[in-house]
Amino acid sequence: MKNVLRIDSTIKPFNKKISVEGDKSLSIRWVLISSLSKKKSTAFNILKSEDVISAINCIKKLGAKVKIRKNKCEIIGTGLNYKTKKNLKLNAGNSGTLGRLLLGLLVNSKDKIKLVGDQSLSKRDFSRVIEPLKKFGALFKSNKNKLPIIIKGSNNLKSINYVENKGSAQCKTSIMFAALKANGITKIKAKKSRNHTELLFKNLSLPIKIKKKSNYDLIEVGKANKINSLNYKIPGDISSSAFFIVLTILSKNSKLIINNINLNPSRIGIIEILKKMGASIKLVNIRMYKNEKIGDIIIKSSKNLKAINCPTKYNSSAIDEFLIIFLVAAKSKGISTFKDLTELNQKESPRLIWGSKILNLMGIKTILTKDKIKIFGNPEIIIKKNIIIKDFLKDHRVFMMSVIAAHTFGGKWKISDLDSIKTSFPTFLKTLGQLKR
Repeated sequence: MKNVLRIDSTIKPFNKKISVEGDKSLSIRWVLISSLSKKKSTAFNILKSEDVISAINCIKKLGAKVKIRKNKCEIIGTGLNYKTKKNLKLNAGNSGTLGRLLLGLLVNSKDKIKLVGDQSLSKRDFSRVIEPLKKFGALFKSNKNKLPIIIKGSNNLKSINYVENKGSAQCKTSIMFAALKANGITKIKAKKSRNHTELLFKNLSLPIKIKKKSNYDLIEVGKANKINSLNYKIPGDISSSAFFIVLTILSKNSKLIINNINLNPSRIGIIEILKKMGASIKLVNIRMYKNEKIGDIIIKSSKNLKAINCPTKYNSSAIDEFLIIFLVAAKSKGISTFKDLTELNQKESPRLIWGSKILNLMGIKTILTKDKIKIFGNPEIIIKKNIIIKDFLKDHRVFMMSVIAAHTFGGKWKISDLDSIKTSFPTFLKTLGQLKR
């Protein structure tokens, strides 16, 4: 079975320095924004995962020209009006980010465009972007707001006022993209979430104003006349780093340095949470690049981990990392509680459910509701049984969580869908191998 990974031993102590691939959120946003510029944009260290390749394939179908050479990607876009044609079909693959952001960019398409995705993405609800985009003037046809979705744009888009209360950066960005093409000023009251799009808009001197409040941001976006080129050196992904951060914390007598990571405050909830649980983590060599905070992460093996009643203020900034955080809770003394996590079940798979399933298979007791999990930690946990992980809708983070669990807690693991990592972190196992040498 070529697509199954078997692990039957824990990792030995290590003292290493690694890098991880480019930030996925920034890579997808760079591709899409660059497609709106008639000038050449260049990026280095763009993530070459299936999700980003899907984004590139979509903009090529919309008229953009793309060249990829080793660590360099060049895009010459179409301007704010894509070159669409009848019966055009765009495939977002497994990427919810790509699918939702694309719809925001297609609100002025003169032809009907069909958006499709893989089996996992086709199960996910798109209403959070369809509803506000309808208000701009775009027309939609779908079955219960799920893929496939047909969108027909308008050449007379009107600005809107919208309250985004889920903390969804995908929804916020989709509206911001549409606002660039609409008459007037679009106003968004948005619950705190990752702010890469806002920072990119500022770097491009696009018409945006932001007022930061304690629990939300007030964002105003005006119509753009043109978009300049966007040249970018994309830093490493904190979400990819998270697996190696936790691997080091849970391993014996180990130390790891991860270089050149995007430490945007809207993305480092995992660092704050793990520090509160007693993990040894330091952020060093901090610098600013295009308004993004970049730095290195130093992690050491951590004993005497303690349970956490996780503050919900970290939910948005750690939403993609909760599965791997749950492993630290499994090793911690006491009962950890994570709540208001309905959003976790809106990902590639119902991740809150899967996190609980995997912990239960490991012998860790959990109490699960639709938006909350209690994890009864066991600092002495050692697994000595066979564990099979399968049928998880090829969710890359479920796969990688399972790999880290196998390498830290023991047991004999058989983990299906090895190719799932291609969506976000194709070199995951190669990077893991660097720690074994």
